Amino acid sequence: MTYLPAFKSTAVAITIMLALAACGEKKEEAAQESSNTTTTAPATNTTETAPATNATETAPATNTTETAAAAPAGGVLNIYNWGNYTNPKLLEKFEKDTGIKVTVTDYDSNDVALAKIKAGGHGFDIVVPSSNFVPIFIQEGLLEETKPNTMPNFKNMDPKWVDVEFDKGRNYTVPWQWGTTGITVNTKAYQGDPNTWAILFDTPAELKGKVNVVPEMSDVIAAALAYKGKNPVCNGNKDDLKEARDTLVKAKPDWISMDYGNVEKYAKEDLMAGLNWNGASMRARLQNDKIVYGYPKEGIAVWMDNVAVVKGAANMENAKKFQNYIMDPENAALISDFAKYANGIVGSDKFLDPAFANAPEIVLPEGQKTFIMPACPPEVTELYTAIWTELTK
Repeated sequence: MTYLPAFKSTAVAITIMLALAACGEKKEEAAQESSNTTTTAPATNTTETAPATNATETAPATNTTETAAAAPAGGVLNIYNWGNYTNPKLLEKFEKDTGIKVTVTDYDSNDVALAKIKAGGHGFDIVVPSSNFVPIFIQEGLLEETKPNTMPNFKNMDPKWVDVEFDKGRNYTVPWQWGTTGITVNTKAYQGDPNTWAILFDTPAELKGKVNVVPEMSDVIAAALAYKGKNPVCNGNKDDLKEARDTLVKAKPDWISMDYGNVEKYAKEDLMAGLNWNGASMRARLQNDKIVYGYPKEGIAVWMDNVAVVKGAANMENAKKFQNYIMDPENAALISDFAKYANGIVGSDKFLDPAFANAPEIVLPEGQKTFIMPACPPEVTELYTAIWTELTK
């Protein structure tokens, strides 16, 4: 069975994975040094230092196509995004085309981003939450309803990503990148089947002490539930969750770390296996051909990160201009080319290496079980948080 609660049909997630040639990479490298430091507007590499804002760009948001397309040239734009996830070439091109200076500040998890934006006083114009966090941002009143669906480049968005559960019709967000959560394995250390969560939860002897788990609560608990044959999507069954908790607590001593930012560690063989994102795994493989990306037969998560404008952003028109800009196929291709995840924009494949669409990290195996994590109800989140607190203490 394939779990697809956030889309209209079971076939959509698999169709998406196979159909989009505009492929790319993901949120990986969240804690790794940001490569944005090579741009004319370098990343600050800290979630504590809010970038400067432009007080002269406080024009109120409007929902017209014309405004989104014709924001005044010049000024600044302050982006809050996952670390090592923004192509410096995209920022350079945007600055050249618009005259807008861009600053990028990194974060390493959805929770950190949510807390920072909610606290206020940060000066950010744009944030890039994952699909299961977008509804939370909206419900908390943290995002502007910028109406991307009225912007000139909206016509380029793949229809499969328009009427999504987390932002139906796209009133707040545009796609950044999407991908899957699976397993990275170095075949030098392990020659067995990489396509099972058993690598994490019943770790083979040759991998013990060499496994990393990216510390994303929803991904990790969903993987444990899937491994035990339970519903991995917002499962509030206490018996199922107890089994998942016991599985995680028992497995943790076999792991070396729970950390972000691991492309280089996998490439240099400091890590030999772990829960990872497909694009990050591809980036590691391009540096070390012994690396493979496993698709656990028990089921894997499909996710999307999305560009949203922060409520009351000082540089509102520039932020809306950026949303429209990245829906252009050539610009979307720059996003994918850097991070190695799909982008959801039709036509971007024309600007990407043709081999990209056929990469093993991009093409789902036939019959692969997938699920999409929505924003879980508060009572389920509370149960997950209790498990997570115990696991990470």
